[in-house]
Amino acid sequence: MKVFLKNRKNIIAIALLMLSTILFLSYNIFFREDSNTSYALSKYGSRSDEVRQIQTKLKRWGYYNGSVDGIYGSQTLSAVKWFQSKNGLSVDGIAGTKTLNAMGIYSSSNTNTAANSGSDLNLLSRLVYAESRGEPYTGQVAVASVVLNRVKSSSFPNSVAGVIYQSGAFSVVSDGQINLSPNATAKKAAQDAINGWDPSYGAIYYFNPNTAKSAWIWSRPLTVVIGNHRFCK
Repeated sequence: MKVFLKNRKNIIAIALLMLSTILFLSYNIFFREDSNTSYALSKYGSRSDEVRQIQTKLKRWGYYNGSVDGIYGSQTLSAVKWFQSKNGLSVDGIAGTKTLNAMGIYSSSNTNTAANSGSDLNLLSRLVYAESRGEPYTGQVAVASVVLNRVKSSSFPNSVAGVIYQSGAFSVVSDGQINLSPNATAKKAAQDAINGWDPSYGAIYYFNPNTAKSAWIWSRPLTVVIGNHRFCK
C-alpha cells in the first residue's frame, strides 16, 4: 500500500511538472514580458490583413517603401523598428498592442487596451499637454484642433494616432513628452476640440515665432495668434 501511494505521488508530481512546462512554453509563445505588448500580434513571418494595414500606414508616413502585400518580411520589420524608435516605443520589431495603438490600428486582440487608454481622446489630451501646457486655454483647444484638421485633410494621415505619430510631425513624440500624463485642462481642451470648437480657424500648422527659423513655416497663411503660437494653413 505504501509503495502504491509513493508511486501515485510520483506520478502526480511528474504530471504537475509537465503541466507547468507546457504553460511556461505557451506563455513565451503567446505573451511577451516587455513593455511594448501583452500579445505578439504581428511579427516577422506573419501574413494577415493586419500586416497589410501596418504596411499601408507606414508607407503613407514614409517609413516603408516595400509592397503592401500583407507579408511581414524584412522590410516591414525594419520599418516597424524605425517607427518604434521614432515614437518612444520598445524597438523589438513586433507590432504589439502599443505599437498598433500608435498606428491607430485596433484589432480584436488589442481593443480592450485601446479602450483603457482612452483611444483618441487620451492621445489627443497627451499631445495637448505635451505641446501647450502653460498656454491659454483657447490655445490648447487650438492645438487639438490642428490635429483634427489634419485628420480631415487629404494631405495627412486619416486618424488622430496617424497624425500625431507621423514622422517628424511633433517634437514631443521624439523626445518622449507625449508619454506624460495630461492634466484635467488638457483633457477638457481635447474634448472641446472633438466637440467642434476650433479657435485655430481651420489651421493645420502652428509654431512658436520666438524659436521657429524655417522660412517655409513663416510663409504659411496666418489664421490667428494665441499665446506663444501662430496658427496657419
